[in-house]
Amino acid sequence: MAKFQDQDVIEIVRGGSRLLVAPQAGGRLLSWHLHGAPIIHWPDPADWSQPALVRGGNPLLFPFIARHRVDGRIGLWRDARGVVREVPMHGFARDLPFEAQVDAQGHGVRMTLSDSAATRTGFPFCFRFEAVYRLVDEATLDVELITTNTTEAGAAATRDARMPYYAGHHFYFSLPHAQRGEATLALPRNVYRHQLADGTTTAPEAGAARYMFDDPRIVDRFHCLEREPACPVRIELPTLKRAIEIDLHRPGSMPWYAVTSWTLAPDSDFYCVEPWLGLPDAIHSGLGLRWLEPGQTETASLRIGVSTLD
Repeated sequence: MAKFQDQDVIEIVRGGSRLLVAPQAGGRLLSWHLHGAPIIHWPDPADWSQPALVRGGNPLLFPFIARHRVDGRIGLWRDARGVVREVPMHGFARDLPFEAQVDAQGHGVRMTLSDSAATRTGFPFCFRFEAVYRLVDEATLDVELITTNTTEAGAAATRDARMPYYAGHHFYFSLPHAQRGEATLALPRNVYRHQLADGTTTAPEAGAARYMFDDPRIVDRFHCLEREPACPVRIELPTLKRAIEIDLHRPGSMPWYAVTSWTLAPDSDFYCVEPWLGLPDAIHSGLGLRWLEPGQTETASLRIGVSTLD
């Protein structure tokens, strides 16, 4: 294990590319640097007493995404039997330690979270949730989220054995705030939604193919995608002479439901571009809600590529 900000981390290096990962802090990808330039943002200093609240890296969102409400009360969800249970913002995975294994070549890491007494209180299911990061080359990162309902296949069929979930990413891409006015976000064909103050989701409206990052309308916007995006999500950063493409149409992957764009403040030196399998409160609205039968596994894959702009 390497040391970073006085924490034990895993370092993955390939050519000029360097990943730092903290399995004990929610399986968090902390940062990605290419030839010393930050691709994924991480703050210095960071408050490691509450790592889930640090604005950086890639928090893993599982089993559910964002905020949920029952009868107007935030942080709750209602299960198939009508039982109301607590659920943290963005789920519990980002608050828990993962087991980790680096691959034989040293180019990737697999991190695993399994159900426990702590998780079953708010999410009464047997599961295995895995996150895999692998540098294909120095400028290409493959990422997988693998979710398994570990209830024994063939067990008596009950509605309690089927497991609901919708996982996602929260990538903090490095973008100096003064450069937002020239940086662009290009998207596949989409409709957009957002969540209202009461927790409901707006009706879909036709989305654009291209936005500037200084457009205030895209903060907390859900860009809901076609089932098979014809082109990647593309971030262009002219001053940095960098382009980042996120390929969401990978072989064997489940379809990504939406890409959410968000940042904290006008002077934040990052912008989050977040592939999600579902929308907030999908357990109640059905917008992206997925179900896993006992023994079933689903994989959601993406590839991030970095290139130089002329």
